[in-house]
This record gives sequence, structure tokens and C-alpha cells, in this order.
Amino acid sequence: MLNGVTGDLLPSAVAVALSPFPIVAIVLTLGTPRARVTGSAFALGWIAGLALLSTLVVLVLGSGVDAGVETGIDWFDVVVGAGFLLLAARTWAKRPRDGEQPPRPGWMDSLGSLTPPRALVTGAALSGANPKNLALTIAVSASVSEAALDPPQTAIALVLYVCVGSFTVVGPLASHLLAGERAAAPLAAVERFISAHSSAIMIVILLLLGTKLLGDGLGGL
Repeated sequence: MLNGVTGDLLPSAVAVALSPFPIVAIVLTLGTPRARVTGSAFALGWIAGLALLSTLVVLVLGSGVDAGVETGIDWFDVVVGAGFLLLAARTWAKRPRDGEQPPRPGWMDSLGSLTPPRALVTGAALSGANPKNLALTIAVSASVSEAALDPPQTAIALVLYVCVGSFTVVGPLASHLLAGERAAAPLAAVERFISAHSSAIMIVILLLLGTKLLGDGLGGL
């Protein structure tokens, strides 16, 4: 049963990790004067946001759900999946044309001046309150509850989701902590690439997830 849940949660966890926002955010945070402390605070906030949200949903739903709740979960997957597909189409329509530079969100400029407490809150907000992550985490946590796992297996599933969903935040932080200034140039190159191709990355992620969630939801109805 745990293997089946793992197969369901891994695509969503990878999608959370590969979102352009946390990757760009952690790299910019590591460019602050107190990079180690601020970056660590951001990573801690990101992990805490994912962990708290997923745990809360599992606690609310409990272990094992009745037929009515299962149907509600399936409809949730259908709605979220369809929403992701529509968002992918919208992102495609608004993508930068050849030769155009994608607009830089204003929140990115504020990351260079984050204090550790604000970095902690920002990390938690980007992971737990981001609409895409919120929908994915609720869907994953609902699947865990629906599988009626025992407490240790439930904990393993949630830890796996948080770990996979956090690797693109923890990875750059670990590189900075281990390599120091030598990691600055490679991380900056990653940030530039992600920023330049954020629309394409989001379109692919939204298409894959939208198709999966829509298929899972329709299959369960």
C-alpha cells in the first residue's frame, strides 16, 4: 500500500520542487550579506510550510475515508487537474515572444534584503500558501489518508513528500555551505536559466500534473 501511495505522491513532490519560484528565491537569498543564516532560515521555512500543511490535511481527514469523502477527493482532483490545464494554456498565451525578456516579479527584488525572520516567513509562504503547492499538497495528503496507512507508513509518506519537494531548496543551500563563494557563479547561472525559461518550465509542469490529476480523478469517479 505504501508503494502505491509513493507512486502517487512522487510526481507532485517533484513538481513542487521544480517550480521556478523556490529555486530562484533560495539563490537570491544566498546573495544576501548573511547568506548562510538567511538561506538556512528560508529553507527551514519552506520545509516547515510543506510539512505543516500536509500533516494538517492528514489529521483533518484521518486514516481511511468513507465513500462520500473518496468521491469528494476525486472531484477535487478533477477540478485541480482541469485548473492546471487551463493555467498551462494561459501561461502559454502570455509567454514572452522571441527576443522578449520575461518580466521580473517585484518580489524577487525584495529577496536580496531579507532578514532571517522574514526569510523564514517567506519560505513558509512560498511552500504552504502558494496556490499550486497548496492544491498539490492537499491532493497528496488526501491520497495518503485515503490509503488508510498505519501511522509509521503515513509518516514515511509525508517525510518523503517533504524531502523530495524540498531538494531544489536544500541543494543550493548545501552547495553554498560546503563550497562557499565557489558556488556563487554556478548558482547564479542556474538562477538566470530558470528566470529566462520560467514560462516553459511552468507549462510543462502544469500540463503533466493537470493530466495526471484529471485522469486520477476521473478514474475514481
